[in-house]
Order: sequence, then structure tokens, then C-alpha cells
Amino acid sequence: MDAQPLPASAFTAPAILLSGTVDQDMYKDFRSQLDAAADRDFVVVELSTLGGDPEVARMMGEDIRFASALDPHRRIVFLGKAAIYSAGTTFMSFFARSNRYLTRGTRLMIHERKIAKTLTINGPLTTCIATVKAALHELECSIEIQNEGFANLVIGSTVTLDEVLTRAPSNWYIEADEARRLGLIEAVI
Repeated sequence: MDAQPLPASAFTAPAILLSGTVDQDMYKDFRSQLDAAADRDFVVVELSTLGGDPEVARMMGEDIRFASALDPHRRIVFLGKAAIYSAGTTFMSFFARSNRYLTRGTRLMIHERKIAKTLTINGPLTTCIATVKAALHELECSIEIQNEGFANLVIGSTVTLDEVLTRAPSNWYIEADEARRLGLIEAVI
């Protein structure tokens, strides 16, 4: 389908409606709705979320990416309502910029992934080194995954990856009209 900007009337009956925490329950709901819309050439995915599990958001995003790649004539569009925080922004980053829309007044929130972990070092020294290295590798891999998502988010926008990396540690809130001006989304409806 042509990726022309869509009028508000295109969003009157979303095929996929999601609200709440991005978690395994949302994923199950998302998958059943996505599967039910398999025969549609135009699919709106509407989301409102205060965040949740970034890995679930990535799974949902990969499902969108895969469905879009399987049928390039199919148009799958994101509509964010009210709040698209954290994992919701991660999910949105999997949609082509031309397929990202927000309702008036919606806020995006971008932040770094968070970790809460206690590292206990106890035992033979070589085992202790392995424990510390494993924790370091977890952090490094998580940062790499996080930054891949940030890079996807800014494709086609005026925002640089460096700007996101600078602002994300302190939770970057972006109002819908600002997101449009920055080129992070196609339009505000």
C-alpha cells in the first residue's frame, strides 16, 4: 500500500487495541488480534501504556516487522494514545516512521533500560571473576540492545542517536506535536 499520510478517519476502527502494561498478557492479546487481522491489507495498532517489559515490546515489534516483510503491500500503522512510555516507545520504533501516529496531547517517554541486581561475590577467585564478567556482559549486551532500539526510533527524524543517548538517562518526555516536528512520527491526529 502507498505510505501517504493518513486522515483521522483511517483510525476509526483499529484492528488491534492494546492498553496497559507491556507484559506477557499484552503479548498474548496482541498476537490473537494480529492473527485475527491477517487478511487485512490495512491494520491499525492502537496503544496506550505507561511501559513494561522491553523484551516483550521487542517481540511485538519483531512480529510487526515480520508481518510487514511477508507482505510489503500490507500497511500496518501505529496509533499512540495518551501515553507511550518506555516499552511502548520501543514497540513504536519497529514501525516505519511514515506509519507512526499519535493522538493530540500524547506523550512519548524515552529512557534507558533499568536494572536492579545484587552481585554477590563468594567462592573461588576464578569463579568470582566469571561472576563479575557475566554481570558486565549482561550490562553491555543490554546497552547494545537498548541503543539498537534508539537507532530505529530516530531513523528519518532530525533527532540524532547522540541526542537520545544524552537525554534518555533523565527520562525524555516528548509531546505529540514536538514528536511530529522532530520527525519521530508522521502526524498528530
